[in-house]
Amino acid sequence: MDKKHEWKEEVEIATGELITKVKELLKEGNIRRLIIKDMNDKTILEVPLNAGVVIGGAVTLMSPLLAVLGALTGVLAKVKVEIVRVENSED
Repeated sequence: MDKKHEWKEEVEIATGELITKVKELLKEGNIRRLIIKDMNDKTILEVPLNAGVVIGGAVTLMSPLLAVLGALTGVLAKVKVEIVRVENSED
């Protein structure tokens, strides 16, 4: 039986580093969801990620997301990125 272990982590980054960080996270392949928040914890953008798309390395399919993230750089100085990860484990 497969069990999925899910956990969250949160990082604060300058918006100028946002696109680079998101690309790095997408390449990792164990990301279930990304939540972009302002410094007051207000959710700006929540993106559920399909593991098959991410694992397939289809960062180009995420171009609309990257464009939105790029637009945030002109509006906000810093953001919080909540990363929901998943790990499959076999019993």
